[in-house]
Amino acid sequence: MTALLIFLSIVLIGIIVVQVGKVSELAGRIRGEEDQQEDANRIHSSLALVFVVFFLAGCIASAVMYKNSILWYGPHQSASEHGSSLDYIFNVTLVVTGIVFFVTQILLFWFTYRFRAQKGRPSLYLPHDNRLEIIWTALPAVVMTFLVVGGLDAWNEVMADVGEDEPHMEIEATGMQFAWMLRYPGDDGLLGEKNYKLITANNPLGQNWEDVKNHDDIVSTAPGDILKLPVNEMVRVRITARDVLHNFDLPHFRVKMDAIPGLPTYFKFRPTITTEEYRRNLGATDNDGNPLYPEYWEPADPSEPDGPKRWEAFHFELACAELCGNGHYSMRRMIEIVERDEYDEWVAQQKPYYGSIIQGTDEDPFRMSEEQEERKAFMDAVEGALQTSGEEPKALALNNVNFATGSADLTNDSERELGYLIEVLSTYPELMIEVAGHTDNVGETASNLNLSSERAAAVVTYLVDKGVDAGRLRSVGYGDTDPLADNNTADGREQNRRTEFKILAQ
Repeated sequence: MTALLIFLSIVLIGIIVVQVGKVSELAGRIRGEEDQQEDANRIHSSLALVFVVFFLAGCIASAVMYKNSILWYGPHQSASEHGSSLDYIFNVTLVVTGIVFFVTQILLFWFTYRFRAQKGRPSLYLPHDNRLEIIWTALPAVVMTFLVVGGLDAWNEVMADVGEDEPHMEIEATGMQFAWMLRYPGDDGLLGEKNYKLITANNPLGQNWEDVKNHDDIVSTAPGDILKLPVNEMVRVRITARDVLHNFDLPHFRVKMDAIPGLPTYFKFRPTITTEEYRRNLGATDNDGNPLYPEYWEPADPSEPDGPKRWEAFHFELACAELCGNGHYSMRRMIEIVERDEYDEWVAQQKPYYGSIIQGTDEDPFRMSEEQEERKAFMDAVEGALQTSGEEPKALALNNVNFATGSADLTNDSERELGYLIEVLSTYPELMIEVAGHTDNVGETASNLNLSSERAAAVVTYLVDKGVDAGRLRSVGYGDTDPLADNNTADGREQNRRTEFKILAQ
């Protein structure tokens, strides 16, 4: 019953609304509102024509006013080889869509004027027109076909990878919140392997340090660093992300590619103009010395009117074109295009990440142990002495050959360095050496001489026991007669208490 009452109420309200409308229409006719409405239609449609004229004129004026700030016009021609094809496609598309835009806007507002409601003119209803259907279907289809084919050709050119034998250099750009980390190859021209599982505080890219190709790679992480690339050389950019989705964007080079975690992408381009040349184009003047682009002669920093002009401070930029978090704004980097010799000089000044951060630390798989470092230093000293053949024999200290206090008994910790000496004698079977013992001047001279002789003889005995031919060895004790330092100081006396060997023949 309730539902029926609601239904009847709705029907009744509808009848009332219709009747009120009829009464209002009748009253309007009595008052002459039809004539007033016709006048209003004429005024409004005329104003619409005025509006479209000013609107389109404003579009043209703004395009003319700001054309030099648009990448595809004025001084902002493409700075890369492939960019010209993209600019061409963009310009064609802009012309076609611009014509369509202007025509449709003019017709739209003209129709509001031409077919406004008028007294005595009945409304026309055209439900279908085959010719009109053909025109607005076929014409856009033909135009879109040409645009798509041209765009596909440009796309294939841009996205084609470098040829197998095509000379190029490869760099890597890794996006992270909130910075770009760029990796350059070193002298070998190759980027080393990396793995996200290897990422640490000291290894933000996860480089595999066991891959020696990583050892000369240059990694730039500082936002203030100005990166350099050589002009007229093919550059392949390997693009990755460490955390969220980023976008690698070099607008002046028409390079734009998503950086996706776990899915490396790439882009290749060839810079065709140096930064300095691009700046000169922005700051160009006519024959009378007037700037061709006055907007670029304004101060780069409005707070410093006497500072560098906009064209002088210009830099190509690397940006993230994907909103990647609150710090997205900080991912902007500066890139400078230079001649090859300047680029090589810049690269030579950069420190490989491995050598400056990793080498010698616990993360270095090639880090030598204390014993390995000691052995290397010993062998290097011997090699240096062997290169002085024909000169006065060079005495080489056995720094870690020790004896019990006041005796000629070798301590156990002496065996390691004596092992290095045995290795040298085995490597050079013709080598003959003299083992010399020295003391400080504490005590009697005769006693010191005797002790130094016994200690030198003890070293020789140890070597013979380990298989060294006794004919290649001789021992000499010098006592306190050949000090290296002042015996009046504790440090000096410690230096003078030593065991050495000299290469006599090789």
